[in-house]
Amino acid sequence: MRVIIYTTPTCRSCGVAKQFLAERGVGFTEYDISKDQKKMVELVSRTGRASVPIIEIDGDFIVGFDKNRLVKKLGL
Repeated sequence: MRVIIYTTPTCRSCGVAKQFLAERGVGFTEYDISKDQKKMVELVSRTGRASVPIIEIDGDFIVGFDKNRLVKKLGL
């Protein structure tokens, strides 16, 4: 399972989401879209959004920290 989280340093929900994933042993790749313009453009073109966190799980996007959707999608 491939998990990517798009974040910014000032996003509180991003920290909560990363902690949630880490505490459950879910490996993830993080992209800080405030520093990576290419990833921000890619994210907006794929989702139509630049808000964070956005969590991509095997090509499906979850906008915001939605614990219930994460649990279901990750099979936790």
